[in-house]
Amino acid sequence: MNSLAQASTVRQARAGRGRLATASMVGTSLEWYDFTVYNTLAALVFNHLFFPSVDPLAGTLLAFSTYAVGYVSRPLGGFIFGNLGDRVGRRAVLMLTLVLMGLTTALMGVLPTYASAGILSPILLIALRFVQGVALGGEWAGAVLLAVEHGDQKKRGLNASWAQVGPSFGTLLGTGFIAVITVSIPSDAFLAWGWRVPFIASLLLVGFGLWVRRSVGETPQFEKLSEAHATAKVPVLEVFSQHWRRLLVAGGARIGSDVLYALLVVFTLTYVTTELHLPRSLALFAVLAGTACNAATVPLFGALSDRFGRRPVYLGGVIAAIVWAFGFFMLMNTSQPALIVLAVIVGLVIHAVMYGPQAAFVTEQFPTRVRYAGASLAYTLAGILGGGFAPLIIVALFRASHGTTAVSLYVSGALIVTAIALIAARETARRPLED
Repeated sequence: MNSLAQASTVRQARAGRGRLATASMVGTSLEWYDFTVYNTLAALVFNHLFFPSVDPLAGTLLAFSTYAVGYVSRPLGGFIFGNLGDRVGRRAVLMLTLVLMGLTTALMGVLPTYASAGILSPILLIALRFVQGVALGGEWAGAVLLAVEHGDQKKRGLNASWAQVGPSFGTLLGTGFIAVITVSIPSDAFLAWGWRVPFIASLLLVGFGLWVRRSVGETPQFEKLSEAHATAKVPVLEVFSQHWRRLLVAGGARIGSDVLYALLVVFTLTYVTTELHLPRSLALFAVLAGTACNAATVPLFGALSDRFGRRPVYLGGVIAAIVWAFGFFMLMNTSQPALIVLAVIVGLVIHAVMYGPQAAFVTEQFPTRVRYAGASLAYTLAGILGGGFAPLIIVALFRASHGTTAVSLYVSGALIVTAIALIAARETARRPLED
């Protein structure tokens, strides 16, 4: 009987960890599902649907500008939801941000195109991107804190990495969905209505996410803080006044990985189709294979950071990424499909070396009373400098230089910023969370 009870307890503990990992991952999955759908369509068809009458590369540049709007508005979400998360709780804010993300994504799927609504069409698209960015600004930190503050404190790197699997899973889901649609219907039908389907389908993820998150309670650290009436009155102001050095470190640590991701996932689609003149199905498959490998290896490197420390693992990824910023194009320019796929896979595994420890590293920089606000601001402000403008800068550099060296140097520069932040940081893997 004792053995049966013990086995039941183990099963319940595993189920609890599974729900926690899923609840942490689902919001970031939705976030990157939408961003992947948008990025893919921006590279393939949005220049025709929302920004016509310009040359293809310029149209792509304009389409990516609305991608940047989704990043620029994120700090506003960091301010709003960061304050709420540290004052009213992690769980309530996460439910709200999930709903906002899902609704704005679905509405993109019913937008009129330029042909039917004129200039109103891109204006509505930009407005939705702005609102969506606000919601996203509060999602990531809460998803990570749900895992970090609930789970085993000796496995914070692994636990936090599940939120980091979300981007790869969302990218995989979005890319796979579009790939299925593109091979299932004619090009004319895809341009007419097929592009709308992935946006509207995001409502399914929202429903699943709400169901999972309802089963996860508030985190013990926040409950303890709330019961002691020790929550910060204005968490964001406290971050800027008392923890600005930590904010710089946490934000700087994100920039390099974001820029590398933009190169591997966003620019690959444009480069393969417009420069190498190869089928878009090849580009989609390369991203699909790379993100699958990324999703599989992110928890591995999160767990390794629990054993060897956040900074050693993270810095190893930075060094490898600087090398690959140049090696990537060497393989791509062969125009050999197998080498193109290999270039993206290797790049995204290197990205996972940085991305696995990142969530725990960023959130561990701040005490509990301002952890939501601090992590949100680090994530969103760095996102502008990193992922937000990276596709624009990469396309602009490539167009101006007519080559890839300038792009590789830009990616390397962003990675050097991350290396400096990591060197300046304190190691947090084996330290208890600050109250």
